[in-house]
Amino acid sequence: MSIFDLFRKKKSSSVAKERLMMVLSYERKGLPPNFAELLQKDLVQVFKKYPQFDVEKIEVEIKSNGGMDELWVSIPFGKSR
Repeated sequence: MSIFDLFRKKKSSSVAKERLMMVLSYERKGLPPNFAELLQKDLVQVFKKYPQFDVEKIEVEIKSNGGMDELWVSIPFGKSR
């Protein structure tokens, strides 16, 4: 791998393969395809009650890492007052 590999665009076939793998992993776990989006909306509703959190920047992702899927949630604190 060279330094120039970092700046190359991903081929559409590899992007399509990643998307298909994600859809299949959702189906195997019995999750709806928009699970991360639904979870993010629910978390925003819960954390709106607490002013110390920046609900506009809540992120939810399902990442594949070495054959394992991980649920990744980021709930940042807001600025100090």
